[in-house]
Amino acid sequence: MLVLVAPGQGAQTPGFLTEWLELPGAADRVAAWSDAIGLDLARYGTEADADAIRDTAVAQPLLVAAGLLSAAALGDVVPGAVAGHSVGEITAAALAGVLDDTTALGLVRTRGLAMADAAAVTETGMAALLGGDPEVTVKHLERLGLTPANMNGAGQIVAAGTKEQLAALEADKPEGVRKVVALKVAGAFHTHHMGPAVDTLAKAAEALTPGDPDTTYVSNKDGRAVATGAEVLERLVGQVANPVRWDLCMETFKELGVTALIEVCPGGTLTGLAKRALPGVRTLALKTPADLDAARELIAEHAA
Repeated sequence: MLVLVAPGQGAQTPGFLTEWLELPGAADRVAAWSDAIGLDLARYGTEADADAIRDTAVAQPLLVAAGLLSAAALGDVVPGAVAGHSVGEITAAALAGVLDDTTALGLVRTRGLAMADAAAVTETGMAALLGGDPEVTVKHLERLGLTPANMNGAGQIVAAGTKEQLAALEADKPEGVRKVVALKVAGAFHTHHMGPAVDTLAKAAEALTPGDPDTTYVSNKDGRAVATGAEVLERLVGQVANPVRWDLCMETFKELGVTALIEVCPGGTLTGLAKRALPGVRTLALKTPADLDAARELIAEHAA
């Protein structure tokens, strides 16, 4: 059984879309998406520097576009399940047929702009904590006023809060935590700081007519499989200000009997977590088109 997963913000790097745009029809597809959402995805994905693509309003649509483009390059794939981390959930919703590609990109454009506006109110950020006991770490974060915004499993929790709170964390790490790594994001996502973005996204979602998933859609709210498009859309809205439970998604993958995991472009982060948390599951990250042949072989062995 194969699961397709899509990474979240922070996975982008300068020029990561360049080689994908050389595939037949890819440049035209991205140009059409760019026109539809009013953002030059090709330029940002090939020419922009790290600071430019760190901008939430740019990074989020860029990640969804890359995920959809790389998934399409795999050909006709029938995964047993799909899931996404943070903004990757919108990619997953499109892969599951809940939203068409253009609608998904329109929604993520609204999401990125709204979250950028919310992040501008207070100087906030996120940091990954490596190692330690989750219960001890969460209690420590709460004492510092931080939110455990991403429970990623495999010994990783991401904290989010104000710059002052994150500085206090650097000076006072939880017992057992080996390292605190600042993330390349522009705000405290999946916390109460994103409340205004939820309202904006909810209004945008009212105009959409989602389809029901045509494969198992695993939500990062609680790792549960969601059967209706309406509930998927409702969760996409609410998740902006609530923690990502990728640890529970991986538990669901185990229960479903997943035997292989492919992470769409820009792959690497979720594959790394899966290697530690899902022993025995074959993994592959789509980073460039050079990875497509190996991915197709894995699909042939594990897809329905």
